[in-house]
Amino acid sequence: MGEAPGTGSAADFLPPQITLPSLREAAAGCRGCHLFEVGTQTVFGEGAADAEVMLVGEQPGDQEDRAGRPFVGPAGRVLDDALDAAGIDRSATYVTNAVKHFKWQARGKRRIHQKPNAAEMTACRPWLEAELAAVGPRVLVLLGATAAQTLLGRQFRVTKARGRLLESELAEHVTATVHPSSILRGEPAEREANFAAFVDDLKVVAELL
Repeated sequence: MGEAPGTGSAADFLPPQITLPSLREAAAGCRGCHLFEVGTQTVFGEGAADAEVMLVGEQPGDQEDRAGRPFVGPAGRVLDDALDAAGIDRSATYVTNAVKHFKWQARGKRRIHQKPNAAEMTACRPWLEAELAAVGPRVLVLLGATAAQTLLGRQFRVTKARGRLLESELAEHVTATVHPSSILRGEPAEREANFAAFVDDLKVVAELL
């Protein structure tokens, strides 16, 4: 799998007018890093344009890559269940990812997720910043280390700060928690407790609405 040279940043592909429809259309042709050759398609964010809550994950997974929609695979189902348990209507939120293409490695017939590196996260950040500007959420929820470090810096540790309200200019309220995929990766005996802790983190968000 060859790595075609990208331009180095999604900033070169941003449209003149920052609206969700114009961003989605422009992102479909993004060549800001080599991942456009790896993923099937750009998986842009979706949801309410005036959402009070924006949830940001790492990158699309295998099913998201094929469907072209964020959080529609197994992790998305965990997120749906957790939002429901916390009393948050997903249809009133905006969901997206820090990186818009699926980075993977073949293992037999399976496509195995690979964590985006710092250069890929940096190259894709302009799309995320533009989504924040277009939606203007009151509450920003960062799901997992990649999303949190993309926006809060490489030193940020979700394990130390999860579920807390953070000082940030990104939104009126900013918080970080685990990515729902981490619950699926955990031992079966731990999943119930891990899911409950995830719901507790999201209840912090629900109380702000």
